[in-house]
Amino acid sequence: MEQSLPHSSLNSVQLHLLKMFSFCKQEKDLKELKSVLLEFYRAKVNKEAAELWESKELNDEKIEEMLHYHKHTPYLIDNKL
Repeated sequence: MEQSLPHSSLNSVQLHLLKMFSFCKQEKDLKELKSVLLEFYRAKVNKEAAELWESKELNDEKIEEMLHYHKHTPYLIDNKL
């Protein structure tokens, strides 16, 4: 008997990307498409960071805090692993 995978619905972006990736027949095409997507998201992150900087929600002090922030996983601390 064939097992079915749990149903998960894909959003419109995911569906579109699946269609786009189906046209990638060569590894170089896949690499190029990945590069384009990375550039797209890099630009979005840079724009958002610039807006946060202009609004003063982000500044040198907050960046310095983030650099020294250590988040520990509670189960590791509790179990002393």
